Formats: sequence, C-alpha cells, structure tokens
Amino acid sequence: MPRNRDFSEPEYSAEYSADYSVSLPSDPEHAVGRTHEVTVRSSGPCLCLPRFMRLTFAPESLENLYQTYFRRQRHETLLVLVVFAALFDCYVLLMCTTVYAADKLAPALAAGTGLAAHVLLFALCKYRLLPERAARRFLPYVLWVLILAQIFCYLGLNFSRSPEASDTVGWQAFFVFSFFITLPLRLAPIVLITAVSCGVHTLVLGVTVAQQRQDALDEGTLLRQILSNIAIYLCAITVGTMSYYMADRKHRKAFLEARQSLEVKLNLEEQSQQQERLMLSILPKHVADEMLKDMKKDPSQKEMQQFNTMYMYRHENVSYVREKTKTAVDMRVGVHSGTVLGGVLGQKRWQYDVWSTDVTVANKMEAGGIPGRVHISQSTMDCLKGEFEVEPGEGGSRCEYLKEKGIVTYLIVVPKQPLRNGINGVKLSLTSSHGGSPLLINTKERNGSAILACTSPEESDESDARVRGTLENGEEDGEAVNPSFPNPRRRLRLRDLAERVIDASQNEQELNKLLNEALLERESVQALKGKSTFRLSMRFIDPEMETRYSVEKEKQSGAAFSCSCVVLFFTALVEVFIDPWLVANYVTFVVGEILLLILTLCSLAAIFPRVFPKKLVAFSTWIDRTRWARNTWAMAAIIIVTTADIVDMLSCQQDYSGTVNGTVVPPRPGGCWEQPKYYSYIAVLALVATIMLVQVSHMVKLTLMVLITGAAGTVNIYAWEHIFDQYDRRRSQQSMSSLVPSKYSMTAMIFIVMLSFYYFSRHVEKLARTLFLWKIDVHDQKERVYEMRRWNEALVTNMLPEHVARHFLGSKKRDEELYSQSYDEIGVMFASLPNFADFYTEESINNGGIECLRFLNEIISDFDALLDEPQFRCITKIKTIGSTYMAASGVTPDANANGYSTKKETLSDKERWQHLADLADFALAMKVTLMNINYQSFNNFMLRIGMNKGAVLAGVIGARKPHYDIWGNTVNVASRMESTGVMGNIQVVEETHLILKEYGFRFVRRGAIYVKGKGELLTFFLKGREKQGSFINGSSVTLPHQVVDSS
Repeated sequence: MPRNRDFSEPEYSAEYSADYSVSLPSDPEHAVGRTHEVTVRSSGPCLCLPRFMRLTFAPESLENLYQTYFRRQRHETLLVLVVFAALFDCYVLLMCTTVYAADKLAPALAAGTGLAAHVLLFALCKYRLLPERAARRFLPYVLWVLILAQIFCYLGLNFSRSPEASDTVGWQAFFVFSFFITLPLRLAPIVLITAVSCGVHTLVLGVTVAQQRQDALDEGTLLRQILSNIAIYLCAITVGTMSYYMADRKHRKAFLEARQSLEVKLNLEEQSQQQERLMLSILPKHVADEMLKDMKKDPSQKEMQQFNTMYMYRHENVSYVREKTKTAVDMRVGVHSGTVLGGVLGQKRWQYDVWSTDVTVANKMEAGGIPGRVHISQSTMDCLKGEFEVEPGEGGSRCEYLKEKGIVTYLIVVPKQPLRNGINGVKLSLTSSHGGSPLLINTKERNGSAILACTSPEESDESDARVRGTLENGEEDGEAVNPSFPNPRRRLRLRDLAERVIDASQNEQELNKLLNEALLERESVQALKGKSTFRLSMRFIDPEMETRYSVEKEKQSGAAFSCSCVVLFFTALVEVFIDPWLVANYVTFVVGEILLLILTLCSLAAIFPRVFPKKLVAFSTWIDRTRWARNTWAMAAIIIVTTADIVDMLSCQQDYSGTVNGTVVPPRPGGCWEQPKYYSYIAVLALVATIMLVQVSHMVKLTLMVLITGAAGTVNIYAWEHIFDQYDRRRSQQSMSSLVPSKYSMTAMIFIVMLSFYYFSRHVEKLARTLFLWKIDVHDQKERVYEMRRWNEALVTNMLPEHVARHFLGSKKRDEELYSQSYDEIGVMFASLPNFADFYTEESINNGGIECLRFLNEIISDFDALLDEPQFRCITKIKTIGSTYMAASGVTPDANANGYSTKKETLSDKERWQHLADLADFALAMKVTLMNINYQSFNNFMLRIGMNKGAVLAGVIGARKPHYDIWGNTVNVASRMESTGVMGNIQVVEETHLILKEYGFRFVRRGAIYVKGKGELLTFFLKGREKQGSFINGSSVTLPHQVVDSS
C-alpha cells in the first residue's frame, strides 16, 4: 500500500530514527487498514541549536497538534513556575523582615504584592478560570514579565545604595533555567526571552556599578564579574536547552505512542469488525458468543470435560423453509412448523444447521411441492390463523413420506391483505446478529434448550428501545463495555472511532482530530489519584508495578550525565574569572571531567551498543535495569560536582589565611574573599545538575540536594565565616543600609532553590509515573484488541478455509465480489452413518434428541481431530450434512500446487496425487476411529464412504450468509459412490482405483452399478494398504457388513 506523500524520510541519526520515524503498517497477514509514516525532521526555527536537537514532526498538521498537546502537558509545569516565583517572594520578605529598617519597607511591599499576585494567578490557572485562548497565548509572557519585574525590584530597592555586579545573579540564573523546564512555549521563544532577561540584567548591573563607583572603579574586577555572570547564565541556558530537548523528546515519544496506539487499535478494530460481520453472517450471535466463551477457557478446564463441547439449542414453534430452484424464476418452497435443534456439530468448519423430525418433514414438504408455489403443512396452517388463502396441496400424491405419515398439506394462493409486522402482527426471531433487535432466544436455559418468544409489535418496539438504550449507555448484558479511553464521564468508544474514520490514510486531518480527542480523554484521567501510589514516596502500591517501572529503560541517561559535565565546565570557568590563580580549580576540573566522562560513556553504551565493546554494553544495560546501581551512578556524578566545588572553596580559604615563615601574608587581589557569593551560585548550578538526572526517584534527588545545600551552607557559615564577614563590612562602608549577613542570605537562597527543585522533581516523577501507567494501559488495550481479534479470527477460520477467510477479510468487498476458485485435480470424499437415523429419537429420555446429537458430535469431533495429524495437512473438511461428513484433498490457496511448495507441472504423477492417497488414508482412519468409539460406547455404527477425483469449482455462495462449498461432476459422483455404497466399505470408481492402486492400496472389484444420471459405472471397494500400520493403528480391519476380500 503506498504511503502518504506528505510524509518525508528521516534526516537524523539512527538513534533518533529508531525512536521517532514510526511506520504504522496494516496487519501484514490481512492487508487491512491504513499505513502511516510519521517522520521527525532535524530542522526547526531555532537554528542556533545542533541539528539533531531541532525536532519537528512532518506533516505540519501533526506538528501543530503535538504543540497543542505539549502546551497542555506543560500547563501544570506553568503552575510550578508560579510556585517558584512565590517562594522567591517569600525569600525577599524573609530578608527584609529579619533585619528590618525603614529602607526595607519598599522591597517588602513589592514582594508582598508579588506574592499576592502569584497566589491569585495560581488559583486562576489551577481551576482554569482564565479564557483558554488568552491563557495559552499571553500567560507565559505575563508571568515572565512579572518575575523579571520582581527580580529588578529586589535588586533596585534592596541593593541600590551599594550595588555589586554579583547581586541577584543566582536568582536570575535560577529563573532562566526554570523558564526552560516550565514555560509552555517553543524553544525559540524561550531562548529569546532568557537571552533578553540575562542581557538586560547584565547591562543594568554593569551600568549601575560603574555609575556608583566612578571614583574608585576597578575595571578589571568589574569585567571579571560580568564575565562570571555571563558564564553562569550560559550554563543555565545550555543546561536548560538540554532539559527542554529531553522533555520535548520524551513528550514526542509519548505522543507517537498515543498516535501509534490509536492507529493500531483502529486497524485492529476494523479487522475485528470485519471478522465479526463475517462470523455473524455464518453463525447466530448466541452461538458465536458461546464459542468465544469456551475458546477462552483454560486448557485444564477443557481436559476435565467428559464430552466435546456441543452448541445445540432447542427452538419451539419454528417455521422452516426449504426451497429449491427448479428454473430461472420458479422455486419450489416447502414450509413446516414445529420444534428444531439448532446449532453446530464438530470442532472444525462450523456451520449453523437444524435437526429434528420436523426438519425432515420440511424437507419432504419441499420435495413434494410444486415449482413456483409455497407448500405448507397443517401445523403451519394453524399458525397462520387465516392470514393467507390456501387450497389443498395433496403432497402425499407426490411424496411417499408425506403419505405414510398422513400429513395434510396446502398450497398458498394469495394473501388476503398486506402483511404487517410478521405473521398476525407477531414478530418471530431466533437471533439478532447486529444487536439492533431484541435477542428472543434465552441461550442460558438448562439442558441446552432455548425458548422462542413471540412478542407483539408494541412489545418488540419497547424491547428494541431497551436494547438501543443499553448499547448507547455502553452496557451489554448488565456489564460495562470496556471503553477505548478510560474516561468515566465521557467514554469515547473505539468502535465509534473506527466508524468515523473510514479512510484515514487519505484524511490526515480527521485522524489528527481523533488523536486529539484520544489525548484529551487520556489526560482527563488522573492516573495517580486514588490508591495506586503512596502519597509521600510516590511509589506504586503494587510491588510488581513498581518493579516494572524501575526497570524501564530511559535512553536519555547519557544526556543527563553530560549535563553534569557541562555544569562542571562552567563552574571551572566562573572560578577562573574570579580567581585565575587558584590551582585547585584546575585540578578538580580535570579530575572531575574525566570521572564524569567515564560515567557518561558507561551510560551511553546501552544506547549505542554497536559503538562500544560488548562487556561495556552489558555493564551499562545492567546499570539501567538495576535501581540501586542506577542510583549509585547518579549519586556519584553529583558527588563529583559537589566535591569539586567544596574542595575549591576550602582551597580558597587556605589562600585567604595563608602564612609564610610565621608571617601573615595578605590575600592577593581578587579571589574568593572579594566575591564569595559566586561559590554559592555554583552550588545552585550543582542543584540544577541534580534535577537533570533521569530514572532517579525524587527521594534520591532530595538526598543529593540536601547534601549539596548542607555542604555549601556549612562552608558558608563556618569555614568562610571570616570571608563573608569581611565582605559584608566592606559593603557596609559604602552604604548605611542594613543587610542580612551574606553567609545566611546565600545559604537561605540555596535552601529555597532546593525546595523549589524538590517540588519540581516530585512533579516530574508524577508525570513520569503517569506516562508509565498510560503506556501500560495502551499496551493492555492493544492486547485486549489483539486477543479479541485472535479469537474472532480463530472462529472465522474454523468456519471458512484460512485462504478463503483472508479473501473476505483482506479488503472491503461488495456483495457481488464473492470467492471462487477452480481446481483440476482434487479428491472428494463423503462419509455417512446410515444407521444413525435409527439411533436418533426425540423421546424425553434423550432430552428431545439432544443426547443423540451429542453422541453424533463426539463422532464428528473425533473425525475432526484426525485433521490435526501432519499426514492429513492437505485435507480440508468441507461440511457436515446431517450425519454425513464431507472432505476434500488438494483444496489449497494455490490451485496449481496441490498442497506442495512447487508447481504441479514439475511433479511426477505419484507426487501430484499424493493428496488423494492421504484422503484414502483419512477414510481408513475414520473407520478405525469409529470402531474405537463403538467399542467404548457399545454401539454398532457403520461408515459408508464414497470417493472420487477430478476437477471441481470451489467458492462461497450467498452474500449475507456466505457458505464455502465445492461443486462439479466430481462431487456428484463422489456423493453417488456414498449413497450407492455398502456400509463398512469405501467405494470408488475405476479411475480413482487405478491411481490409488499405485500407492499400495488393496481393492475388491464390486462390478458395474447403476448411478443416477451417470448410467453404469464400474466400482471398487478400497480394503486398505498392502503394508500394515501405514496409517494410524493399521487399516485392514473387517467390520460387520463389510465386503470381504476373497482374493
């Protein structure tokens, strides 16, 4: 099937191609459904990014739909940003009220106003009180402006008298990074607003400091501080971009999984509906439901059954129509009313049929009828209650059976008035194939009986309404129907979707609309509410589910470790600008980068197994799948970054308090003692590296962030106490303003950032676990649809040959597009049980004939079981006609192969007719099987078998009730061989005898017999093979009434 032209080929590495170039093919076996390919192009508006990070869906309509989905997913993260801003306001209020003075009133009021605004904004967003269009377009930018204003208010009102180029740099970097992980915007706008924010912040600080210190301005120190600020901002932007890319990649994968799930389910549902329509066109619904129910039973339950399953139901007061075409226009119709046993027999090639004495009468009514007339019995006449004008039928004059039974018959002349709803307003129905009319058969009655109900038009209308109401409410038989998407308030049924998308391959817009509805349905379910997880740890209550979640492979772990490398690089760069003579900085950078590079390569080995050695790949895979190893790996990365920062701080302290020969040496110009705040900002960057870790729980991240905060706070308050005090005294000399000691304000800033990131980590883990549950749910839904399709397919292929079923399920066909196939060399066999008619009675001791049919079902089921033997693979059961079993050999999908992989023209005569020999072996095996049944049941049933070979036409007749059969002179002769045969024997004509004789079969010449329509035919009885044990349990067994070989 050709692909959609709007889709393009992938333009990125194999890794991303594997994840994002998703082909959604139809089922290869049935060739049903639609084929879609979704491509993620490595292009986009943000050209400053590496090529592999510019991900965009093709076609454009799909990308627009994804962006809508992505904005909805980030709606809650926007609330996280509001919480961040509120925590910053709380920090400002704490700093202003701890050391209160008159000049603190303005920043405190600004922070209080901002806090109120953020609380109000949180409530409006949480409960979706803002207009959706306005909130989607303007709210992110409004929040950005509000946060930027808060930072500048704090900067201008709190540090206006003694500004430093390091003031609020940590908060600026924190919010810059936060914009990337929370704003529901594309990457290009976020990069633009963060660049503007950092540029304005740097410009304002530089100009303000230069103006305030015109007389004592140290240009070199100011330049190093501005470069350090830029390095911190670049670090936040770089890591933020990587975070955005990782989140975008994860959401795109989830989006594609949802799209693929919808596509697969639509295809499967379409196939399932085709199968169901075909199945219900052959079998009544109540029979098919019972079959499906039994097929789903555990094999151990089936082994405990004494008998094979039989699907048989009693129907009272049924009118059976028997009709036969005599000419192009005239039909001979016979109608009789009575009791029937309806159902299927055997385990293969099921077809619905009816049995009873009344069915026999109906057959005779047709046989004793007149072409072009409707021939009815007295019982049918009584049911009509004068609805039709009739005349004497005199069926006994044309049918000996009717005469013997004394059955009075009539011929319908013309109806007195137009028919109403059924007969005398009575609506009769046995089954409902489509659920639109009431099911009038109670298939749950004991002893396999089913009661036929007669309802008036009013009652049936009420029943129809009840059924329709039940189906519309999504319930059937008192049980809730599984919804396609689990929304308890608005259920979007998969069947509704399938009906709406008839040709989605040519209507991408409609498919995208359905996908959007499916995503909305999925998002409306709060998957983690209720009792699925523990409140504090957020772990799944179900240990098995938690284990499955813990071993989920995350391909972005390498990117997460590379973020730690980036943070360490910019950390070292900032320290180089602040104190270029600090040797410890270079040592920790080199050692730390080497260690982090090792961790990163080990995490990447599982993602690129062809690039790395096998042992390293195995080790990397083990880390990914082992929770404690994964946590240890993540903790090692953060400990390396934190240790490098702490070692540098302690080394700087030693330089500050250094002595030479007992003489105190003053600290060199610059260094940590002049700008100690930057090392706290470095701790903030370490916190950023912590939340970038993937496949690590929020509790582990909290532990690492507490470690960072505790270590940095301890150094600030104790080890660097003199450094910060000296820094505060120097600033207080320039201004009379009262400030909280920097060692406490910096520690409080790190603590607030830690709380913010922990809140975000919980949100990220909640989202990850929700996506995991959605993924499990999608998998379960597909499994359910697959399972239903497998069961339907099993039923369909048990009613039609597999290649014929594929023809009907392969594409949408019009009624006249039926199946037919001609064969030149086919074997045909009829095997009947002539003495079963004497065995069958409808007395109460036999449950009205059901027990007799149960025994017949055992016989036919054992015959069906023979077909599972490998030697009988070329034999196809055609049907059962009463107690007659019909089979054929060589009826294969390829009419010229006769069951072999090569064409028959290349085969020898013996190879070409091997299937006929197999059919003869099958007939002999049936005799042995019946002998065993007789031995176990103390019966004396005999098989009368006829065989023939030749050309046939195979096909399906009937558009609404398709039935597979074969026709031709070969079939007629095979049938006559059975009907003119002798019980206990297999009769064949001379041509069949000559072929089978070459395979070692023994025959007894019967002689010439008269065959209706064929004249005199020379026939033979097949006795068995020359060698014993050539098939199951041997073959030369003489049974009663069998013609004995006299040779």
